[in-house]
Amino acid sequence: MQIPQDRSVVLFDGICNLCNSSVRFILKHDSREQFLFSSLQSDASEKLLLHLNYKIREMNSILLVDKGQLHEKSDAVLKIAGGLRFPWNLAKVFRFLPKRQRDKLYDFVAKNRYKWFGKMDRCVYTMNKYENRFI
Repeated sequence: MQIPQDRSVVLFDGICNLCNSSVRFILKHDSREQFLFSSLQSDASEKLLLHLNYKIREMNSILLVDKGQLHEKSDAVLKIAGGLRFPWNLAKVFRFLPKRQRDKLYDFVAKNRYKWFGKMDRCVYTMNKYENRFI
């Protein structure tokens, strides 16, 4: 799968309400349109992850493919935040916190996301305005 060098791909849990809200947030604040999106449940994500030799253990992490590198959990979130417009890009300063602590918080939210935010039966992303941003 060929991804333009100036673009990154956000892989997200397509049935998770928190994840879908996060995608909408990124779309709204990504003024350079650098992020493309794909549901982890999609064939496109499966092919991309196969190409990167990455096997999904659980659908509990947002993934970011940037310049051929795969980032997950808090690293992915902070890298995405760093690419958004001000003031959201300031969140990247949290990268200086130990990864272990960042990922512990990330895992806590990921473990409870369905309980707190709910989920859908299937990915139904239908924002025609952004159709070209989904692979």
